[in-house]
Amino acid sequence: MKPGSRGRPWALSAPALLLFVVLLMVPLVMTFILSFHSFSFYGGIAPTFSLENYAEVLGDSYFYEIFGRTFAIALATTVICAVVGLPQAYFLSRMRPFWRSVMILVVLGPLLISVVVRTLGWAILLGNKGVINTALRDIGLITSPIRMMYTSGGIVLALVHVMVPFMILAIWAALQRQDPATEAAAESLGARPFTIFRRIVLPQAMPGVLSGSLIVFSLSASAFATPAILGGRRVKVVSTTVYDEFLNTLNWPLGAAIAILLLVSVLTIMLAWNKLVEKRFAGVFE
Repeated sequence: MKPGSRGRPWALSAPALLLFVVLLMVPLVMTFILSFHSFSFYGGIAPTFSLENYAEVLGDSYFYEIFGRTFAIALATTVICAVVGLPQAYFLSRMRPFWRSVMILVVLGPLLISVVVRTLGWAILLGNKGVINTALRDIGLITSPIRMMYTSGGIVLALVHVMVPFMILAIWAALQRQDPATEAAAESLGARPFTIFRRIVLPQAMPGVLSGSLIVFSLSASAFATPAILGGRRVKVVSTTVYDEFLNTLNWPLGAAIAILLLVSVLTIMLAWNKLVEKRFAGVFE
């Protein structure tokens, strides 16, 4: 190895590392430090070291309810995205190149629209006088509007709309590494289509399901615009609670503590899920 070649990779990655540190690590460290400060309505934020913000969050059942609702919404979104995304990714991998390109553009469509515009569109659909309730009332299926706005179900529905592309692309990338000859061999040996899907396709798609689940769960748990618009004040999640603490009550230290706990919780769940799947992956589908 030539002298100085060992440091070349670090030199090439230095701009990206600098950008990562400045835009991500520095704000996280500052938020972490802020979470230990104290706050009073008359004195404002005091630069003291205290665990009272964490004690307030961990000792109040109100925050447990908010965290539980947040993770329940994220879990429901992840499960629905996996159920919807797996068949779509499988058919996507079997399409011809032209139609595959068209379908990929269709799949990525929700990501090309602003999250606020997309969520406002769902508000028009789900409102008491929205498109869905009006259509159901006009055809005589309902007499009073179905409550879909300001519910956890409405939030999950809107999140699935935008999160399912991440799941489909992750599973599709995993299926791209699959050898089509394995399915043909199983079919020639008399295996039924469901058996081929369960014993061959599904195990090879599971790495994509795992990576897609991690992406969808983390993004859903930290989503703000969709829960804020569709949930309002009735369905509070962690992200909207942090927003209220920062901009409404101006209690920045408490908001920072809630944000740090959300980050730690999501990372813990993701690491535990990753370890669980890696441990049991080999024998689940045998």
